[in-house]
Amino acid sequence: MAPRKRPETQKTPEVVVRPKSKRNRSPREPEPEAKKLCVKGPGSSRRFDSGCLWAGLSSLRVPPLCSSIVRALHQHKLGRAAWPSLQQGLQQSFLNSLASYRIFQKAAPFDRRATSLAWHPTHPTTLAVGSKGGDILLWNFGIKDKPTFIKGIGAGGSITGLKFNPLNTNQFFTSSMEGTTRLQDFKGNTLRVFASSDTCNVWFCSLDISVKSRVVVTGDNVGHVILLNMDGRELWNLRMHKKKVTHVALNPCCDWLLATASVDQTVKIWDLRQVRGKSSFLHSLPHRHPVNAAHFSPDGAQLLTTDQKSEIRVYSACRWDCPPSLIPHPHRHFQHLTPIKASWHPRYNLIVVGRYPDPNFKSCSPHELRTIDMFDGSSGKIMYQLYDPESSGIMSLNEFNPMGDTLASVMGYHILVWSPEDAGTQK
Repeated sequence: MAPRKRPETQKTPEVVVRPKSKRNRSPREPEPEAKKLCVKGPGSSRRFDSGCLWAGLSSLRVPPLCSSIVRALHQHKLGRAAWPSLQQGLQQSFLNSLASYRIFQKAAPFDRRATSLAWHPTHPTTLAVGSKGGDILLWNFGIKDKPTFIKGIGAGGSITGLKFNPLNTNQFFTSSMEGTTRLQDFKGNTLRVFASSDTCNVWFCSLDISVKSRVVVTGDNVGHVILLNMDGRELWNLRMHKKKVTHVALNPCCDWLLATASVDQTVKIWDLRQVRGKSSFLHSLPHRHPVNAAHFSPDGAQLLTTDQKSEIRVYSACRWDCPPSLIPHPHRHFQHLTPIKASWHPRYNLIVVGRYPDPNFKSCSPHELRTIDMFDGSSGKIMYQLYDPESSGIMSLNEFNPMGDTLASVMGYHILVWSPEDAGTQK
């Protein structure tokens, strides 16, 4: 299909940068005291409870472990400490540092809510954000220049998937309700259309790419998944689910391994080398509710799924038949809210997810805050919660940059960037 031009590119005037000094609190919003977290022991299904949650900002101040890290590094160098022990020390040090994280930049460029988020793979201060109106913001918050704003078509143009092109990082892939999965440049020009529905009743909801295999995979709202190579040639187009495919993910280490999530309440695992039809999946993982996302961990050894109500699951990629770790967590689905999706930290075995307090949730406490929760990927225990009283909305999407030191969040119309307070003053 011949590429066509997207609407005009312009600079957005509405980027609000927070003061880089210490955060000022409203006198009417005192910082509440922390509340101890209660975690259930593992059961037969390795189920954990994120309940008895704190009611304030100063959650889980873990004692500093700097000396332990130095000791662990020394022991590892001498061959007396295993890598997991060292990794655990580094992870604990990172958790300690979260006490200093603040929102140091904020942008509100869209007239409709933000729907997708992607970090640049090689530039740690650059991210792309798509909106329900099809607008895209390319923002390098490390410089003073205004972000690049690519205007969408408005209603019906929602950006459902967004990925930078690893082969050319001045380009990015998008899937949208406009009915296309395409490759674009930073000026908004369409370089190649990979998939097009040619009907308003079918649109694309998800996408992923593999650099090694040089393939693009995209899923639509009626259950089809399409695999294409980088030159746009379709390899296959199959109906793999009964309903909308909300998420597709290729394993970062074994890129022939594909996970697809759907509102038909299943996540399916596929071997791209052996796909012959809708029944050729390796494993089908049933859920109690529709599923928003399925993310492989950075090392490819685990699969994280987020349903549309109150459960996060962690599966072991080497033993799909074993019961998963079940983490109760309130993040229920709402029509006018960007679906909440849990993600992995790029360097540590930590899960990051926004909280949408639910009065019907087992451990809901009065006046529970809309925090960003951090869970340990191995134990399922909640380790920390980020919260800013000046930005108290629901954080639907939360992603750390590839360096793992800066967090971007999507809250309704707003894009928030979190960083350690000292580091934020230097950016």
